[in-house]
Amino acid sequence: MNKLTGSIPASVGNLINLTYLSLTRNQLTGLLPIGINNLTQLRVIYLSDNKFSGYLPQDVCRGGTLEEFVASGNHFMGRIPRSLRNCISLRSLDLSMNELVDNLTEAFHVYPFLDRFRVQNNMLYGELSKEWGNCPSLTALSFSGNNITGNIPSEMGKLKSLSELYLNSNNLVGEIPMELSNLSSLIRLDLSNNQLSGSLSSEVGKFSSLQYLDLSTNKLIGSIPKQLGECSQLLSLNLCTNNFSGSIPPQIGNLDSLQILLDLSYNEFTGEIPSSLGKLSKLETLNLSHNKLVGSIPSSFDQMLSLTSVNISDNELSGSLPNIKAFKDAPIDALMNNKGLCGDNTTGLKPCNSPVVFRRKQDKKNILLVILLPLIGSFFVLFILLAIFFWLRKRSSRNVMPADQATVSSTGRNLFSVWNYDGKIVFQDIIEATENFDAKYCIGTGGYGSIYKAELSTGQVVAVKKLHSSDEVSDLSDLKSFESEIHALTEIRHRHIVKLLGFCSNPKRQVSFLVYEFMERGSLKNVLSDVEQAVEFDWVKRLRFIKGAANALAYMHHDCIPAIVHRDISSNNILLDAEYEARVSDFGTARILKPDSSNWTSLAGTYGYVAPELAYTMKVTEKCDVYSFGVIILEVLMGSHPSEIITELSQILLSSPSSSKVGQNIRLSDILDPCLGAPADIVKKEIMYIVKVGFSCLRGDPSTRPTMQEVAAELSLSARSRENLEKPFEMITLGDILLSE
Repeated sequence: MNKLTGSIPASVGNLINLTYLSLTRNQLTGLLPIGINNLTQLRVIYLSDNKFSGYLPQDVCRGGTLEEFVASGNHFMGRIPRSLRNCISLRSLDLSMNELVDNLTEAFHVYPFLDRFRVQNNMLYGELSKEWGNCPSLTALSFSGNNITGNIPSEMGKLKSLSELYLNSNNLVGEIPMELSNLSSLIRLDLSNNQLSGSLSSEVGKFSSLQYLDLSTNKLIGSIPKQLGECSQLLSLNLCTNNFSGSIPPQIGNLDSLQILLDLSYNEFTGEIPSSLGKLSKLETLNLSHNKLVGSIPSSFDQMLSLTSVNISDNELSGSLPNIKAFKDAPIDALMNNKGLCGDNTTGLKPCNSPVVFRRKQDKKNILLVILLPLIGSFFVLFILLAIFFWLRKRSSRNVMPADQATVSSTGRNLFSVWNYDGKIVFQDIIEATENFDAKYCIGTGGYGSIYKAELSTGQVVAVKKLHSSDEVSDLSDLKSFESEIHALTEIRHRHIVKLLGFCSNPKRQVSFLVYEFMERGSLKNVLSDVEQAVEFDWVKRLRFIKGAANALAYMHHDCIPAIVHRDISSNNILLDAEYEARVSDFGTARILKPDSSNWTSLAGTYGYVAPELAYTMKVTEKCDVYSFGVIILEVLMGSHPSEIITELSQILLSSPSSSKVGQNIRLSDILDPCLGAPADIVKKEIMYIVKVGFSCLRGDPSTRPTMQEVAAELSLSARSRENLEKPFEMITLGDILLSE
């Protein structure tokens, strides 16, 4: 808790008897020294709330004594340390708010003494293990803000000491396990922002200690069980944005501890507002909007003097407003779209003594009878017609695309049931969206096929790569193995990698295609060739782009099992999102289409990016991607392909002599993209540092090139470059950089 800056010195690795290390809440930066792995006696290590980057120490629990490891609030990336997998001494772990990418299913095991576990706000994926039920000492467990899929294990109901459970903002499905009601010590439960379904069990009443319950933004259905009113300690209750129906149970009024929030908005509640809600005298915020509530607001609401915010909009309410400040001061947006609300001192509502209001009350029953009966009949007929229409559509879609050769695998797994999609992306939808791959939807062509933009019937936009006929998967005899490969690639998640959503193939129509998420800016090549976008793609964005792409490739090479060699890194295959962040695309395509291929043959990559050794070895390795990435670095900084520079410098790049005059006639400032103008002083050193890293990637001998993990680590240090510029930036030549490299 000081203002310490800089990085941790490597000499910390000499403190082999150190047991307690706390650096929390400073301004420390850079990578953790590898020597931290030597501190085998550590029991406590606090690194939280700094600006550390790179990877966590993989052997942090090698000595088997680690009890507390807190590294939250940094920029750590990559995997969770493997030594934590069997670190049974662990009592507290907090890796939250980083950029970790790992399969949660495999990253942890059983911890008999674990008390607090927090990994929220990372990019973890996989499913929650049943083994979490075997951690009897757990009091706090948080997985929120990740990409976790699957069901909530019922085994979590064994955690009798658990007081906090956060699973919100993931992609969990299925019903809420009834066994969770056994968590008698639970104080906070947040399952919001998932895709949970089913109804809320009456067992919810067993949460005798619960103070905060948030089930909002799911797909829960049915009525609210009256037993919820037995959770007498609740301070906040949020059930909004579900499909709950029926009437609001009057037992909610028994929750006399409710103080912070009661939110039942965006559901299908019907009937009148229970007068018992007026007993919630401590409540500060009430939201009943966007339901189908009828009748007047109970007079008991006049006693809710603690209310500061209220929203009853988009219902069918009528009558006068309660005579309390919250309603008098409510904005019209919080009251609008009701049938007959009135208020004498409320702007936007008719006065309650208005003749119109009086007449509406008198004629209410007659109007309902005249209008409601024909509407019911009409809706019934419409429902029957819609049911017939969707049944015919479903049968037609099934005839167009056999399930065993399209989106649904033989094992029943739907390859397109992915994270941000509701329902299935079917073969026919894509055919229709692209008008059978009409040229007007084509947005690019690559080595494996042409890319089309498809706006689906759901309103979602995807990029579809229609494979060349020679690359189509026509032999589906090993369909299970092939689908397993596709499924593995769809699980790859990294903030700088385009998500592969799945694959479709229909041999009868001789068409196969891969489906990716759509990137707004398109490829790096397109952005650099568009003057307007190239100018907006300023120096800061370009340096961030280079680092993001490096992190993605490092992840593919070093964090994926088995490792993925891209094989075709080029300006066509690195895309940009709306914020000009790098998103590597077309990864693993060669692995899918040619799983037995260990050389390029027809998969020759893109001319101008291919490593020179492929001309005689025909052997593809990770170092081929490293070379291609070196070309990308120069292309981003120059604004065009660096073919002339690479040719000019080929002598030194291929032979790496200790001294040379090559490049001394080419000034760095002269090759930078002229559309941006001179970089700011704060960026100049970083550009020079990054060019040096790019040259190291272009070394002729692949064994002397760095790994992508080393490249990513070097680039993360570039912002803190301490290069001494012996002459003005405008006078520095490529030869100077080569010699320093």
